[in-house]
Amino acid sequence: MSNELLQKVIDTTNLGNGQTVNASGDANNPSGNGLLYPDQANRFLDYMWDATILAKTARTIRMRANTTEIDRVAVGQRIMTVAQEDNPRDFVAASGTYNNANGSTFSAQNATFNKVSLTTRKLRLDWELSAESLEDNLEGTDLEDHIARLMATQAGNDIEDVLINGLGTGAGLMSAFAGFRTLALNNAHVVDANGYGLDKTVFNQAIKTLPRKYKQRRNQLRFFTGSNLVQDYLFNLTANAGNGNPYDIASGIIRGDVAANDGGPGTVTPFAFGIPVINVPLINETQTFNAQNNTGDVHLTFPQNFIIGIKRDVTVYRLFQPKKDTIEYTLYIRVGCVLENYDAHVIVKNVAVAGATMSSASFGSALNGSGITGGTNGNTF
Repeated sequence: MSNELLQKVIDTTNLGNGQTVNASGDANNPSGNGLLYPDQANRFLDYMWDATILAKTARTIRMRANTTEIDRVAVGQRIMTVAQEDNPRDFVAASGTYNNANGSTFSAQNATFNKVSLTTRKLRLDWELSAESLEDNLEGTDLEDHIARLMATQAGNDIEDVLINGLGTGAGLMSAFAGFRTLALNNAHVVDANGYGLDKTVFNQAIKTLPRKYKQRRNQLRFFTGSNLVQDYLFNLTANAGNGNPYDIASGIIRGDVAANDGGPGTVTPFAFGIPVINVPLINETQTFNAQNNTGDVHLTFPQNFIIGIKRDVTVYRLFQPKKDTIEYTLYIRVGCVLENYDAHVIVKNVAVAGATMSSASFGSALNGSGITGGTNGNTF
């Protein structure tokens, strides 16, 4: 993002349609009226996502309205039948079935259509700069641009935090809306790790829990988990390397398609049974399970199953306050999230950081959330 572009974000004369009278009624001391032009809003959103991981991986919809609906379609499984020679079918309009020549009936198959509703919630960010900070620092007036960049980056991180860990209840930022974790726990396939650590057994159980129809596109699946759990997995791989459990280092080097195994944010760490493991630092690893205070989650799904809605109208207000001798900034944005297909999502909860590894027998049976038992899932992606 260029300095000239960011300056459009923080420059009063380029925000909105022109000069406005501020709260003090002083037309010579205007405040920006905020609404960014479409190209500015798009670039500003891009800049906010620069330091995010899941937000860049997920499917982002830049919405024109506060609420939108996403169409889905499903056709079920095993809808074909055996064709028999000289056995025509006559359509029966009254019942919507076919009569076979042998006297049996056959129902025509239909596609099932449904919608996913995505609603955004208004969020804000406030910051201010004193006149002294602008006058006395080494950057001079460029400090204003520098601080705006920092605030935009932090806004992106905070938005990703609530997208992942939002509760939709209580107080504070996490109350804005239900994030991906809450949606998955309430609606998707849920596996309980019972406070054990992260190793191949957890990934193995998650894969076996995922319905088989999605495994036909296994090369598109991804695991998502937090940084400390990724580190535990790296440690366990190293510990087990001498016991016949390498993670295909050699084949990755030969293919040339595996990044350096540094465990950094957003990088692909060792594959788990051929499926990349994505390090997402903002996945909460401080959940409480029994007496353990540091547990996290592992998600298995398609990246495009995560849907983020961003309302295109980003507003930034800039106002000089004479009594405080400061410049105040206020940013508003509307954001929301949803999982498109709960049936294609597995979440393993209560995975302990630095926990002991387990056997497959340590897992209980997987639970199906309301999004599974409701039978309204489509497989559109």
